[in-house]
Amino acid sequence: MLKDFAKLETFLAIVKERSFSKASKKLGISQPAVTQQVKWLEEYLDTKIIERKKNGITLTKSGEELYRVAVRLNKCVQNVEKEVIKIMNKELTFIIGASFTIGNYVTPVSLKGIKEVIKNDVSIQIDLSDKILDLLQDKKIDLALIESPIFLDGIIYREWLEDEFVLFSNRPLPKYVNPEDLDKYNWICRDEESHTRKVIADVFDEAGIECKAFDIETTVSSPTALIQNVLKSSKDEKDMQTVAIMSKVAIEDFIEDKKLYSSKVKGLSFKRHFYLAYLKDRKHDMYLEKVVDFIMKKDKL
Repeated sequence: MLKDFAKLETFLAIVKERSFSKASKKLGISQPAVTQQVKWLEEYLDTKIIERKKNGITLTKSGEELYRVAVRLNKCVQNVEKEVIKIMNKELTFIIGASFTIGNYVTPVSLKGIKEVIKNDVSIQIDLSDKILDLLQDKKIDLALIESPIFLDGIIYREWLEDEFVLFSNRPLPKYVNPEDLDKYNWICRDEESHTRKVIADVFDEAGIECKAFDIETTVSSPTALIQNVLKSSKDEKDMQTVAIMSKVAIEDFIEDKKLYSSKVKGLSFKRHFYLAYLKDRKHDMYLEKVVDFIMKKDKL
């Protein structure tokens, strides 16, 4: 008798994602492990359940019948989990760790929605991405929302939103700034430990742009400080214009209110992805699954 529901969960993930590779990423296991679990199911049932195609997968007749059974079983398991939680009268605070840009400018409006989804309190801790991952490994937070990560064993990473950096100032800028003109500005920069600084430096290095030639006015430790320094810089046309580079999502409201103006550096692309990260041993946690599903469905929180 089939008692290992994990194999059926793998099967459901393949059907949902229409792909073995996408299912492996979602489940946090290797693609060969996914293939092996399907092979086990087919040997156990003594029938073919999935046909792999160039553009995805299709279910055989037996696969379709198994899918209907697995969906019903999955719903029963979820209902049992809900009843168990009611018996326990479990109250908890779901703790999210977020990097500075995400925590300050992306997640605030979503916390109420997450609280409603899990029917429990939600709190957020903000720090550098590597510090957030440390908290996750130490089990001091439930979920990490980070910039392009360092991939660590024992953690599942889900690609979430694409982020773009722009050049900005409190005075109008041309639509595109030529790379050779970058040394004509005063610069406010993030500290060297920040992921923002590293992304910018990598793009400049690849383009052969020497950042040491820039006139750096000051270095700050947070995106909020970066914005405030640019906002308060001189608007006098006689003074050198002050600029900085940071995530577009962090300054959208200021651009809309015409307090800040953005531009792009011609020929250069400053992009990265935001990720959700959580411990592999919690991939079946009902609370965590609900929060992850809620966030992943949002184009922007």
